[in-house]
Amino acid sequence: MPTPKFVLDLREKIGHDLLWLSGLTAVVLNDRDEVLLVKRADNGRWSLVAGILEPGEQPAVGLVREIQEETAVEAAVERLLSVESLPPASYPNGDQVQFLDLCFRCRPLRGDPRVNDDESLDVRWWPLNALPDLTDRERVCIERALSPGLQPEFETS
Repeated sequence: MPTPKFVLDLREKIGHDLLWLSGLTAVVLNDRDEVLLVKRADNGRWSLVAGILEPGEQPAVGLVREIQEETAVEAAVERLLSVESLPPASYPNGDQVQFLDLCFRCRPLRGDPRVNDDESLDVRWWPLNALPDLTDRERVCIERALSPGLQPEFETS
């Protein structure tokens, strides 16, 4: 899916200045000890499913939408894993962005994973014991999803 219209509208007003957005990350785990990953079209890296919350959208609803849009898998949100402010980032066009990210553990309901938009080059289930190169943050998100604790993680300082 292309950049959301509300972001494009804001960019017309603020240009490339820092834009604070609500981000969503999904750790989708199936009953075969696999996690759903997408190979991003922008950088060629494997990553967890992630997206931007639309204005007024509930986070769990938005995440289910993002998972389906990117992977064609219908999923259910099980629990909140973490709430964290990610470091500021820059896109190649000069846009500055920073995300308040909500990471959730999810389970698949139905659907075979496939590339379902132009954001991904590949989509598939990866065995937890044979993951591709992921960021440290993504590995922590997966560890949290596998943890039996039900309380979300957040920074206190």
